[in-house]
Amino acid sequence: MANPTADILIAGAGIGGLTAALALHARGIRATVLEAAEEIRPLGVGINIQPAAIAELTALGLGGELADTGIATREHLYVDQLGATLWNEPRGVAAGHPCPQYSIHRGDLQMMLLAAVRDRLGDDAVRTGGRLAGFEQVDGGVLARVRGRGGATGPELEARVLVGADGLHSAVRAGLHPDGPPLSTGGVQMWRGLAELDGFLDGRTMIVASDEQATRLVAYPVSARHARRGKALLNWVCLVQDPKGGDPTGGDPAGDGSPTRPGGADDVLPHLAHWDFPWLDLRQVLARSEHILRYPMVDRDPLPRWGEGRVTLLGDAAHPMYPIGANGASQAILDAAALAAELAAHGDPVTALDRYEAARRPATTAIVQANRDMDRAERAMVRRPDRDKTATLAAVTTRYRATVERRNTPG
Repeated sequence: MANPTADILIAGAGIGGLTAALALHARGIRATVLEAAEEIRPLGVGINIQPAAIAELTALGLGGELADTGIATREHLYVDQLGATLWNEPRGVAAGHPCPQYSIHRGDLQMMLLAAVRDRLGDDAVRTGGRLAGFEQVDGGVLARVRGRGGATGPELEARVLVGADGLHSAVRAGLHPDGPPLSTGGVQMWRGLAELDGFLDGRTMIVASDEQATRLVAYPVSARHARRGKALLNWVCLVQDPKGGDPTGGDPAGDGSPTRPGGADDVLPHLAHWDFPWLDLRQVLARSEHILRYPMVDRDPLPRWGEGRVTLLGDAAHPMYPIGANGASQAILDAAALAAELAAHGDPVTALDRYEAARRPATTAIVQANRDMDRAERAMVRRPDRDKTATLAAVTTRYRATVERRNTPG
C-alpha cells in the first residue's frame, strides 16, 4: 500500500529541487524531496547565479545569506592567453540589474537551501537514501516506486504531482521519454578545480580567456568568507577541444548522475604551457587545486514536451545545457519559481503543469541554443586579429544577454 507523502513529490535534492520545495512552501503547498544519496554533502565547484534567479531566492528570504556567502560579480573580462584585454562587460548591479549576479560554491548554495527546507518544512521533508525506480499515474495522483541502498525495495510513495529534478541522468525523464534524445557532447573536455590564493584582480571579476587553439579558461572567486580573510577561493574551468568527443556520460563513476572523473594538474598543464598572465600564476593555481575534476561538455537536444499529466521535469532533467553562458542553475531556480506559481494559481494540477511548461520550455530551449551558438562563435574567432575578436565578443555577448534577459522577464 502506498504511503501518503505530500501534495508534491520532488525527485532530487539539488539546487532546483530544493528551491522548488521552498517556493511551494511559501505558497502553502506541501512538498517532499526524495534524494538518492544517503547523505547530502557540499559537493561540486563554483557556479554563477544570474540576477533574475537571485531575485527569486531573495523573495524566499535568502538574500542575506547569499551576500554573506557568495561574491557579487562586477565584471566579465575577456582576455587572450597573455592576459591582454579583448572585451569587458559589466554584470549584476553594475549592469543595471536590481539584484547581483553571485559567483558561489555549488555546495554552499545547496547546503543553504537544504537548511532552509529542513527549517521551514521539517526534517522529514527531505528523504535521503531513496532512488526513484519508476512511477505510475493513477486516479488523482502518482505512485512512485523507490529503491534503497543496494537496490532494496522501498515504499511506494503517493503524491498529487511528481517533479523530476533528478539531474542529467533523470529517472523521471527516462520514464517519460524512454526514446528521447541522448546526451550530446560538444566536442570539448573540461577540467575544473578550486584554489585558495592571496587574491584575484579586484575580487569581483570573472575572466574568460582563450588562445589560438580554442583552449579556453574561465576563472572567478566564489567565497565571501575567503574574501573577508583577504584571500580568494578561485574557481577555474579549462575547456579543450576534443575531436573524439569523449564519453558523454562520463561513466558516472560516482553513481549519482554526475559525469565527472578525477583529473590532475598534469592533464591541464600541457594545454596552458604557452599561457602567461602577468596577474595570475597558472601553475600555482593548478598546484593549489586539491581536487581537479574532468568531464565532457554536454547538453541534450530540447524536448518537444517535458511532462505528461501529473508528472513534469525541472532543471537539468528537463533542459541540460552547456555551461558556456553560466545559466544552468539559474534556469533551474526560475523553473522552480514558475512551477510553484502555477500550482498555486490553478486547482487542477494538470492544467498547472501545462501552464508551467508553456512558460518555461520555450525560454529554456532558446537558452540551450544560445549557449551552443556562443560556444561555436567563441571557438570560431580564435585565429582572427585582436580587433576582430573584440568586435565578435561584443556582438556575441550582447546577443546572448538580450536572449537570456528577454526570456527571463515574466510575461
